Order: sequence, then structure tokens, then C-alpha cells
Amino acid sequence: MGSAAGARAVNTRTGGDRQPDSTRGGPAGALGGSANTRGGAAGARGAAGTRGAAPKQDRSRATRQRLLESAVTCLAEHGWSGSTVTVVAEHAGVSRGAAQHHFPTREDLFTAAVEYVAEERSRALRELPAPAGTRAAVETLVGLYTGPLFRAALQLWVAASNEPQLGPRVTGLEARIGRETHRMAVELLGVDERRPGVRETVQGLLDMARGLGLANLLTDDSARRERVVAQWARLLESTLHD
Repeated sequence: MGSAAGARAVNTRTGGDRQPDSTRGGPAGALGGSANTRGGAAGARGAAGTRGAAPKQDRSRATRQRLLESAVTCLAEHGWSGSTVTVVAEHAGVSRGAAQHHFPTREDLFTAAVEYVAEERSRALRELPAPAGTRAAVETLVGLYTGPLFRAALQLWVAASNEPQLGPRVTGLEARIGRETHRMAVELLGVDERRPGVRETVQGLLDMARGLGLANLLTDDSARRERVVAQWARLLESTLHD
């Protein structure tokens, strides 16, 4: 549609720039008028091409973004086996052909989804609010493991265990996310890792949070999770801030 609109714009502007032969005068005027007309038409074509290309690129980026978001959602809802390119394309509201234009194979789509999930999890870490106290910090960290991004990440872990194309990429990105999460946990809790035992205590908190996220996959575990979070907050308060 962007190309067609651009073509119509070119035709309209080019037609408008042409001058009748009667206005061009003699040979010099004819040459000058012809050159000016060509320059005006070329300028119109360039401007229309630029304007037409940008919306087309924007639409292409938007389609790619919808496909990645749908891939994450489908993984969280249907798992690896149920998340085919067709299913993802339907969820994104685009044709299978459009999906394959961006991601020719299923592996291409979900390899990109791995990177997308990693970037979104990193962004979520960077945007975490500053908690008011240990209890709020624990709740914030546990929340990272009970939302849709973590559910999608779990599905990617399962897929990576059976898909050689995904395995190394998932492993590398998860290692990076793990380091970022640990660093953020230290900041949120306001503790000094140089103190003996602090690093292990923080890692234990994250392991616990991951376990709560796993428990939440099958049933709504919010009531039990609230009690566990409260207890962990009390333990951390006495252990890390004594």
C-alpha cells in the first residue's frame, strides 16, 4: 500500500510540475523549462519515495513486533508443540506468508523470540520500582518469575532442550539475564555482597522465586506465595541487615 500511495503521489506531483509548451518560449526557454520540469519531477519522486518508504518500514517493523509478541504469548499459552508459525501468525493477525517474509522458518521465528524475551526481561529489570523495604523487594523479585515473560522463558527452556538451533542461544541469554537479575536483587535489597554469605543468600532468594514461578504454572498459587514471601522477607531482614 505504501508503494501504491507513493506511485500515485509521484504521478500527481509530476503531472502538476509539467508546464504547457506555449509557456516555454524559444529554444533557450524550452531547454530551461524542460530542465526545471525534470528537476521538479525528480524532486517530487524523491520526496514521495521517501515519504512512501518510511510508512512501509514502520508497518514492517510493527508486523515483526506483533509476530514476536504473539510468539511469546503462544509459547506461554500453548507450549512449544502448539506454537507453530501458522498459530503465531493467526494470533498476530497477519498472513502466514507475511510471517514467513520476516521469519522464513519456525527456528528463525523462535530464535528471534528468544532474543526478544531476553530483552523484555532485561527491560523489566531496569524499570523495576524502588521498593520501600525488604518485603516490597521480595515481592518485586518474585513478581519477575510469575508473569507471562517467565512463562514464555520456561517454554523456551523446554524447547531448547530438544532443539539444537535454540539451545546455545537460550543458554547464553539466560546466563546474561541471571547475572542481571542477581545484580538487581542486590540493589533492591540494599545489601553488600562483600559480606560473607550475602551472595549465597541473595541467590537462594532468586532460586526460591523461580520455584514459586514454577508452582504457579499449574494452579493459582497466590495465597501460599504471599505467606512464603512474608516469611522470606522476615528471614532476609534478620540475616542481611543484622
